[in-house]
Amino acid sequence: MQPEPFLRRVLSFFTPRTLDRYLIAQVLPPFLVALCVVMSALLLERLLVLFNMLAAGNNHLFTFIGLLLTLLPHYLGLAIPAALCVSVFTVVRRMSQNEEIDAINSSGQSLLRVARPFVLMGGLLGLLSFFLYGFIQPHARYDFREALYTASHTGWAPRLQSRMFARPSANITLLADHVDHAGSRLKDVFIRDTSDNRERVITAASGQIRIASDSSAVEIDLQNGTIVTDTGIGVPTLTRFEHATRLLTEASHISPFRARGDDERELTSKELVGRLVDHNVAISRPHMRSEVHFRLARSLTIPFIPVLAVALAIMRKRQQGNAGLVIAFLALVGFDHVLQFGHSMVATKNTSVMAIWLPAFAFISLCSALLFYKSGAFQAMLAQRLAARRKTAHGNISP
Repeated sequence: MQPEPFLRRVLSFFTPRTLDRYLIAQVLPPFLVALCVVMSALLLERLLVLFNMLAAGNNHLFTFIGLLLTLLPHYLGLAIPAALCVSVFTVVRRMSQNEEIDAINSSGQSLLRVARPFVLMGGLLGLLSFFLYGFIQPHARYDFREALYTASHTGWAPRLQSRMFARPSANITLLADHVDHAGSRLKDVFIRDTSDNRERVITAASGQIRIASDSSAVEIDLQNGTIVTDTGIGVPTLTRFEHATRLLTEASHISPFRARGDDERELTSKELVGRLVDHNVAISRPHMRSEVHFRLARSLTIPFIPVLAVALAIMRKRQQGNAGLVIAFLALVGFDHVLQFGHSMVATKNTSVMAIWLPAFAFISLCSALLFYKSGAFQAMLAQRLAARRKTAHGNISP
């Protein structure tokens, strides 16, 4: 009998079978739910800070949405490992309680076989995370800093006060009977505009000052008012409106934001390797070397998160619950902090990159050893249970 070709064996290993499709179908819904929940929890605090800051600066809503979008890649990189762990743990725990794992093992499939589709899913997410950490997050981090810089340095500096004249530009005089504390919402507005060689007197019941969507100017939105226009020729004209937008002044001129690349976290993995090869000294070599190895270590450990979740989710019968999910959470948080510490040591103290890779290898070894142990113990427990059932059956048959 000739051995099966290596390529065919590899293709057979990665070809999903009925059990693989079933397990993946079970884990995808909780994974998506957990991903959304974790993303919302991570973004909530940052959203409140950004919203208060942009509201105080009278920035447009589109500026807030743009900053929010640039934050998504960063928090997505943190949410994927947590969501993967929670979803795999939940599915395997439910299957263990419903004795589906017993049925699978009784058919000759080990616990390692059960973990295989989850590990392959983790491998795909690890590959996605590699591109996320190495190519998407650097650009998103720079875009966030640039957008935050622009939002913080644009706007109309003078603050309006109730019943006081203000001149946002040489041709415009503005007055309002009531102005809120932020200086952006007005009531009973009066505007005199002498631009374009004509005089306009504008009155409105209310108005709101805001930054234009492209941050190029300061505008005022007016509601329920009239415009009296005098060109100096003929009778002045009267126009009534329900909503109108007027330009108050051009936005303050600010110097352009710096170019991308002053921070190693703003460089893609390809750019970091290129600078290391070219001996670029704009950023210290320990910082760049540490960043490259840190991204690789985080990506390579993601496929082993399902291994940890499967091993901790298996529970004994009649056991109401255990601290498996709590242990998994503490292991992930502790590993992330140790990895961050190693990253900092390599960058600032110029220590060996093994400060990053030793925790990664320890995490991989611990997860693998725990699953192998649980697989052997589970098989022994199942065999013992089957033997006990056979003994009981023989005892009932005997006279």
